Amino acid sequence: MARTLFEKIWDRHVIAHGSGGDALLWIDRHYVHEGSFHAFNALAASGRGVRRAQNVFAFDDHYVPTTGREHGVAGVADAEARELIENLARNTARFGIRHFHIDDARQGIVHVAAPELGLTLPGLVINCGDSHTSTHGAVGAFAFGIGASQVKQVLATQCLWQRKPQTMRISIDGTLPASVCAKDVILAIIAQIGIGGAQGHVIEYAGPVVRAASLEARMTICNMSIEAGARAGLIAPDDTTYEWLAGRPYAPAGGTWDQSLAYWKTLPSDADARFDREVRIDATTLEPMVTWGTNPEEGAPVSRAVPDPASVTDPLRRARMESSLRYMDLAPETPLASIRIDRVFIGSCTNGRLSDLRAAAAIARGRTAVVPAIVSPGSRAVKAAAEAEGIDRVFLDAGFEWRDAGCSMCVGMNGDQVGPGERSASTSNRNFEGRQGKGARTHLMGPAMAAAAAITGRITDVRTL
Repeated sequence: MARTLFEKIWDRHVIAHGSGGDALLWIDRHYVHEGSFHAFNALAASGRGVRRAQNVFAFDDHYVPTTGREHGVAGVADAEARELIENLARNTARFGIRHFHIDDARQGIVHVAAPELGLTLPGLVINCGDSHTSTHGAVGAFAFGIGASQVKQVLATQCLWQRKPQTMRISIDGTLPASVCAKDVILAIIAQIGIGGAQGHVIEYAGPVVRAASLEARMTICNMSIEAGARAGLIAPDDTTYEWLAGRPYAPAGGTWDQSLAYWKTLPSDADARFDREVRIDATTLEPMVTWGTNPEEGAPVSRAVPDPASVTDPLRRARMESSLRYMDLAPETPLASIRIDRVFIGSCTNGRLSDLRAAAAIARGRTAVVPAIVSPGSRAVKAAAEAEGIDRVFLDAGFEWRDAGCSMCVGMNGDQVGPGERSASTSNRNFEGRQGKGARTHLMGPAMAAAAAITGRITDVRTL
């Protein structure tokens, strides 16, 4: 039978079928971070060890500060965060797990650093105790986030029981207009299908826009698949994938590369493969996007206004919109491009890659920020590459703060937060109530749009700059 990319990976990794319809999957890569302490504690309590330490890789990312890093762990001012970082170091040393720690030049957000190291490869099944693990699907892997009890299961067995999801293909047709980026594409998709629109499915992104996209742009799209309710998002590997992976530290080399490449080329969905759902997006109609509410579904093109809940017939959706607008302190029909911004964040596993920083720097160059703005590269390798290009100087000359690598203000648990009642223009992936700090109001957008907001002090259509 003809099979999809996801089905080919799934079938290859099934070890056994359970009586309830679940399947036991082999896990090729397991990424852990400081937040994995619950699983390690449970492992110790049960007297279990790590089954395949060589398949586990650890990264400091969620709790590491983005300032004062020259002092290493000793420079972490928050005692709880410092203990979590030290705890991960103890656990990885105990079990012989490769750890890219706070002082390592390869440290970074796991969803940025792991792919750039070549750990993330086509055809793999990848787990991490983080919902945005779907990022790794950009190279053609089945990658999904798991909870603490499942992290423990994978550590102990290198396997995981899972129910097979349904499949959805989202085809993005046409070509992207100028100033429309991958972040705009995924925000437009979520606005169209909703935060539950892909629930129970794995999304395969396809079409000419995806094929023309860089690997980094593909990561941005796959990263936010979870925000549409999907189990994972993935894109078929192609020449763009292979060229990006070649020569990376953990990627296959020599004859092993040739063997791997031959396998990877069998992965794309068969021409007559059937998907459970099909969605098509006309890229030519897209504009720069911005969210106005408290979930990624509540977004619109920047040229429009805040919608009026009174125009919505569904009472539940109308009530959600009213609640969002109360929290965001916005009135219906307010032009999005008139909303004042208090601070700007550029970074995260969604938009902290080198291409994202280049896009933001192109807007900041020769201009001056009028509100506080911080830039946190997604990894220390990205930071070094940006500094080699002089991107750091562009930001610094424009009055932006140039920080170190980590999750930073995306998640607000490392010292980087938006104050109560403050409004943030953010390149991160979630705008939930309190996501960037208690009482913080978050507007999601792409990196160039965020830089434009820093320059003008309000949400700004980047096309006007």
